[in-house]
Amino acid sequence: MLKPNTRYGDLKEAYLFNTIYRKTNEYLISNAGKKVFRMGVGDVSLPLCPAVIQALHAAVEDQGRAATFHGYMPEAGDPALRKAIAEHYRDGGVEMDEHEIFVSSGACDDLGDILELFERDNSVMVIEPAYPEYVDTNLLAGRRIIHLSSNEEKGFLPEPCEEARADILYICSPNNPTGAAFSRSGLQAWVDFANEIGAVILFDAAYEIFIEDKEIPHSIYELEGADRCAIEICSLSKTAGFTGTRVGYTVVPRNLIRGGMNLNEMWARNRETRTNGVSYILQKGALAVFTPEGQRQIRDNLRIYKENAACFMRALEAAGIWYTGGKNAPYLWMKCPDGMSGWGFFDYLLKEIQVVGIPGEGFGACGRGYFRFSAFGNPEETKEAANRLYHLLERG
Repeated sequence: MLKPNTRYGDLKEAYLFNTIYRKTNEYLISNAGKKVFRMGVGDVSLPLCPAVIQALHAAVEDQGRAATFHGYMPEAGDPALRKAIAEHYRDGGVEMDEHEIFVSSGACDDLGDILELFERDNSVMVIEPAYPEYVDTNLLAGRRIIHLSSNEEKGFLPEPCEEARADILYICSPNNPTGAAFSRSGLQAWVDFANEIGAVILFDAAYEIFIEDKEIPHSIYELEGADRCAIEICSLSKTAGFTGTRVGYTVVPRNLIRGGMNLNEMWARNRETRTNGVSYILQKGALAVFTPEGQRQIRDNLRIYKENAACFMRALEAAGIWYTGGKNAPYLWMKCPDGMSGWGFFDYLLKEIQVVGIPGEGFGACGRGYFRFSAFGNPEETKEAANRLYHLLERG
């Protein structure tokens, strides 16, 4: 008799961001004519840069000619793209073998698939507040999850401790949702801890391009010993606006060995089984990101998102509200006023100023009383939303 995965019953009734969409749409139905400023879900608003568009068009033309047509792509990615990514790491001071890089259809997919490298009886540590997928994917697999709470006192950047001891350690820096980013010494402590206990770090580096401070690593492989304990998962979604184009990459070092098995070789074999490769067209678009012109153009867009973040930072500072993030990350994590819960503040903002953000409770219990804003919105709408937020907070 077939047995369904009953652990689906342990998930929340709806995925966090779908709940936000639903509540926002219900408000619009009841308030016809109102304009809502969506500063919550972290989807980008600027189009793909010209270098990428040109490469995508050229790749489409390639597919229309027998001499340049491409069918299945290599499971681990186009060799030219893997080489370009390796060179990008080297430009940042990290030596990287292109065979340690695996092109994917996005970080979200690899965050789930990478767990196939580990037995289900491995334990998992998730620093909360956290991106919901870290918890949901492991909940569905039946793994024991250690919820390591972080707090305002330490800037939502906890240190390794006995309670964090697990087989798999999730670290996201700059963090989603808090925007907090580990310093070099802070992240080194986690690398040392992982090597000491034999754990593997799953390092989510989706937002590294937003880092400004020199003391904050862009890659975990900048740190001593990280190639022996860490897998780095990266995305072009926020880096280059690929949320609708879907390309990312995962780095599995050749030095990463557990139980006598080489995780790089295991992941290569996994890719042979689980994927036929990312499409030729999309990989050609991604390759353009790593050209000098592509890098210049995506950083032009980045400056716009950073100014969006600065708008919210100015509003919160003027209103005397505690927050983290914004400078080195595209997210701002604010403390709700007057002891409000995150969901209470969500309803308050929607009703009073038609601004949508994300309640902190959606990212774990320790997010109660906090709220996340995204800097990926339309610039003019972001300015208006930040202005409305300031005046609302000012009048109390």
